[in-house]
Amino acid sequence: MIREELFYKVNDLLKANDDKGFARLVRNTPSADLAEMMDNAKAEFNLGLLRKLPSAPRAGLFSHFSASLQDLLLHYMELEEIAELFTHMPSDDRVDIYNRMPDGRRVQVMQGMAKKEREDILKMASYAEGTTGSITTSDYVSVPAGISVRDALQRVRAQAPNKETIYTIYVVNPNRQLEGALSLRDLIMADESAAIENIMKTEVVYAKAEWPCEQTANLISRYDLLAIPVTNGGNKLIGIVTVDDAMDVSEEEATEDFHKGGGTMALKNISMKDATVGLLYKKRVFWLVLLVFGNIFSGAGIAHFEETILAYVALVFFLPLLIDSGGNAGAQSSTLMVRALATGDVILKDWFSMLGREFSVALLLGLSMGLAVATLGIFRGGYEIALVVSMSMVAIVIVGSVIGMSLPFILSRFKLDPAAASAPLITTIADGVGVIIFFSIAVMMLDMPTDV
Repeated sequence: MIREELFYKVNDLLKANDDKGFARLVRNTPSADLAEMMDNAKAEFNLGLLRKLPSAPRAGLFSHFSASLQDLLLHYMELEEIAELFTHMPSDDRVDIYNRMPDGRRVQVMQGMAKKEREDILKMASYAEGTTGSITTSDYVSVPAGISVRDALQRVRAQAPNKETIYTIYVVNPNRQLEGALSLRDLIMADESAAIENIMKTEVVYAKAEWPCEQTANLISRYDLLAIPVTNGGNKLIGIVTVDDAMDVSEEEATEDFHKGGGTMALKNISMKDATVGLLYKKRVFWLVLLVFGNIFSGAGIAHFEETILAYVALVFFLPLLIDSGGNAGAQSSTLMVRALATGDVILKDWFSMLGREFSVALLLGLSMGLAVATLGIFRGGYEIALVVSMSMVAIVIVGSVIGMSLPFILSRFKLDPAAASAPLITTIADGVGVIIFFSIAVMMLDMPTDV
């Protein structure tokens, strides 16, 4: 059902006060589709829709809303409604909302919640943003070591209604330390009299709460996990990170890298359509102003070779072509290397081996591009100009590629985000270097003086 059709259907059911029909529609419609439809509706409409739902479906639907819509609706909701919403929401989703709330509002909402939920929120909210602990949910199923399969099944049935996932069961000792794990399938298929220790896997892939989210998401992807257990500094099991949360982390990281690759700062917790003019200005102005000063070096290089340019005006025709080629080659190399570093395909110590390979690739690319541009050189200025332009193309592409490949490694070495080696930055550096290479070769080949 398309968004507009769904909106009118829901609106008609609300106007007709058809609670049963509305409940049936909500039950048979994916929450993600409903959330997308409501994202563009008015606050009054959305509140009326939510208040028609029972507590659990309401909390589930609210979890799918964008952060901006969640914050808007919370502004209009009563404290009792928010407390009830928090009680039925997945623990990781409610912590995200809690962290965005003003301090005074947090205290008021927490006063209306049960002690267990309060403690869970405060524990999860204590982890810094960007760490695995900040996206961990406590909605997992665990059983103690030393029990039978029959007893474990009973405990799973008792916990299942309130948990986000039950497909993996974690075995813990009396100190809540992770002893092993087993799938629900293994538990169901095992002999009921068997001991849990005999069927569980003791080599469990796990994550640490203090690890970066991206590291944990990579583990989930590498081992094809539905969820990964998370332990704290004392090796106690504090929760799990599910595959859907890992996908969100990967999407956010890819979006952030994409933004940085374009020379902007990342937009976090806000969509492009909700971003204000002032916010977009602040996210973009820094790099643009910085790169303006970077381009001064290109202008200075051109001024230095003024006499060469006056003697061979034809060289100016090839200047944009050559320096853009160096920037493009560098941007390609940088993009490939940033992604390889992000996925762990290469690490810092691989720089030297990658440098040799990149040089070889860049040489082949430069020769191909040099041959292509030589024809234009002959047509515009004769064989001497063609030789200068083709040699410059080879050198500029090689240098641009090496710079583009090396910058992500250099930034990683200094604990900076390699995605900051953005295309505009690479292009600016390659432009300045390209100008110097081009006119230096021209001076040597054409035996012309420079302007000193």
